Amino acid sequence: MRVIQAYRYALDNTPADERHFWSHAGASRFAWNWGLARCKERYEAEGKWYTAFDLGKLWNAEKKANPDLAWWSENSKWVYETAFRDLERALKDFIKSKKGERKGRRLGFPRFKKRGKCRDSFRLCGGDRASCSGNTVKLPKLGTIRTHESTRKLARRLENGTARIVSATVSRTAQRWFVSFTVEVERAVPERHARPGSAVGVDLGVKTLLTGVDDTGNVITVDGPKPLRASLRKLRRASRAHSRKAKGSANRRKSAARLARIHARVANVRADALHKATSPLAARHETVVAEDLNVVGLVRNRKMARAILDQGLGEARRMLGYKTTWSGGRLIPAGRFYPSSKICSSCGAVKAKLALKDRVFVCEVPTCGLVIDRDVNAAVNLLKLAASGADSNACGGYVRPGLAGQRPVKQEPGTALAGQTGTVVSQGTAAA
Repeated sequence: MRVIQAYRYALDNTPADERHFWSHAGASRFAWNWGLARCKERYEAEGKWYTAFDLGKLWNAEKKANPDLAWWSENSKWVYETAFRDLERALKDFIKSKKGERKGRRLGFPRFKKRGKCRDSFRLCGGDRASCSGNTVKLPKLGTIRTHESTRKLARRLENGTARIVSATVSRTAQRWFVSFTVEVERAVPERHARPGSAVGVDLGVKTLLTGVDDTGNVITVDGPKPLRASLRKLRRASRAHSRKAKGSANRRKSAARLARIHARVANVRADALHKATSPLAARHETVVAEDLNVVGLVRNRKMARAILDQGLGEARRMLGYKTTWSGGRLIPAGRFYPSSKICSSCGAVKAKLALKDRVFVCEVPTCGLVIDRDVNAAVNLLKLAASGADSNACGGYVRPGLAGQRPVKQEPGTALAGQTGTVVSQGTAAA
């Protein structure tokens, strides 16, 4: 199965390399602003925009006629082409979002990029000219650059012909430059999981990152590191110190670098914890049942937003999706309105109300009287969905207020292709 993966490496670049990086990043920003200005001018006159191909033709004519653009040849040609492609995609996504054809939050019209106010990055699409070997990478126009870690894993795939570099993105994070290769990889996905028949129900939460119960009755508990909460005091002090520095001064640049390093560490600790929590689940269990959380809706609660985002619940759900597929398993998402925490895992009675502060589930049925941890009870109920089977629509449909006559979309487990998770939508219900 061919999938799209990213291989990201920190660069140990020289000062000369860094100057080239800044030049390429500035050229990418200039191309974006130049193309956006041309699109706005045409829209005011004709009511439509330029495509990336049209912008490329205009740019080729402009750079030869305008002597002020003589510097363009110092950078790779891919920097300008990819900037125009990104602009075209941003305009298309804006139109789709405006018409309601694009999922996610409402997108605004593309804006001009300003130095120091946007991400410093550029993309190179010369995949046939990009390569890696040992502790070095080779990029078009930039040449050979040392990396902080070995690239042998990707280099071995390239030599065997099981991978192909599509593009390379160079970006700056916390005063350090990184290169990210977008690679088309041929993954050997097993036809059958290493432990067929094994299943686990996973409950994602705020107090505990992950609580699971497998088919043997073992309880799996993973406490999230909560990196933002752990670094909050340091972040506040760094933010206050940064606000006191004069704009444009050297001290302000130093304080901004310190603040960026703290934020980068928080993100790295969170990502490391999520990978370590989700990888064993996908490797040891053929079927993983997890809640399909509406994180965007959950963070509207101002009192809980920081804790929810600090755990990275949406990212955990995404990781489980592709890792179960790569291991030959499947991910069954429980419906967002499935009351896993309110159902008694022993007798099946449903509680009318269960406050978030109630961490222990107590069954109100006199003949049952089950007393169990709230998260463990939810994990057991999710595990029962795997035992009931997907053909009986154990996950249920997404029942939401909508247009009259709409039917809930049922979910069935399946194998994902490139860019998809390990779940598919039933064709019969989707076409209805």
